[in-house]
Amino acid sequence: MDNWNPAARVRGLGTSVFTEMTELARSTGAVNLGQGVPELAGPQGLLDEVAAAVLAGRNQYPPAHGFPALREAVAAHRLQRHGVAYDPQDEVLVTTGATEAIAAALLALCDPGDEVLAFDPCYDAYPAVVRFAGATLVGVPLAEDGNSFVLDADALRAAVTPRTRVLVLNSPHNPTGKVFTDEELAAVAQVCREHDLTVVTDEVYEHLVYDEALGHRTIAALPDMRERTLVISSAGKTFNVTGWKVGWVCGPAPLVAAVAAAKQFLTYASGTPYQEALARALGDVEAWAAGLRLTLRRNRDLLSEGLERAGLRPYRADAGYFVQADIRAWGHSDGVRFCRELPSRAGVVAIPTSAFYVRPDAPSYLVRFSFCKLENSVRDAVEKLVRAV
Repeated sequence: MDNWNPAARVRGLGTSVFTEMTELARSTGAVNLGQGVPELAGPQGLLDEVAAAVLAGRNQYPPAHGFPALREAVAAHRLQRHGVAYDPQDEVLVTTGATEAIAAALLALCDPGDEVLAFDPCYDAYPAVVRFAGATLVGVPLAEDGNSFVLDADALRAAVTPRTRVLVLNSPHNPTGKVFTDEELAAVAQVCREHDLTVVTDEVYEHLVYDEALGHRTIAALPDMRERTLVISSAGKTFNVTGWKVGWVCGPAPLVAAVAAAKQFLTYASGTPYQEALARALGDVEAWAAGLRLTLRRNRDLLSEGLERAGLRPYRADAGYFVQADIRAWGHSDGVRFCRELPSRAGVVAIPTSAFYVRPDAPSYLVRFSFCKLENSVRDAVEKLVRAV
């Protein structure tokens, strides 16, 4: 077909830098601190339950909205943890991971010509899905404050136009590890109320906040925000089972119904044995997550201290899987080139943060390293980076 061309919505969405860096890790044998793929095991009891369910034949379609037991467990979890009540019947929807939930939400809420706000840098699925919906993603820059990222309230207000319909909030934040403070959430909520914006909040790292004083807050708990907010989370990051792809959406019934209308024509439904096991595991998540946080906090500190010893200035990571580093001390200002050369120079793979920015004028000197690995992997990477100085 000589005249074949891909649709405009996918044009330019070729092989990602993530695929390139993963292949570099494979071909060079470098320690892969690129993608956020955990090397840590999930809870043994949970794994055993899934194996038993598969062998027992629980392998057919689940209900389209998810198993009732899992929807009930999610609603109970949100109420206990955040004090926000959801009816599991029509205000909770199970999805094929958080990414599908985000996709279905934005497809359900956006029309061509609409604008969507997201804090920049942002998870790379956001701009792709907004593009699929025919809308435009507007990056609201997070400001650098020393070794931290903070809300720029003036930039947020300046980004709102009459075409703005949705704000995507990600806290805890990927790729920076930022947790939005109570004051920052209040400022975001005020803008959303003033301009009648719907919020899609991505909270997949909700159990991986390392500063107990910060904790995790949901914007849906703020005054007059529940009825305009879709809360998205998942099991993958919490239980080290990212390949299971079980997520969920909570929100007011009309918004959840709109998401379900889009979702039914994406995957319809999936994950039968996983859903059944997770329904039971979610009730005991706090004890499990406390132990996981201790492990990941040690890894974060080991990586941050190692980056500092190697002269790559680390940024504060209060949550999640990743540490940002400033590479300019190594004579680089181009993160893509740095990451392409790093496997041969140091035997380590990282991801250029430019892959997460929407704005063309964003900084290019930041690189993301992951620490959701075995301690030996992080230690090995740190020693290699220090030797490469």
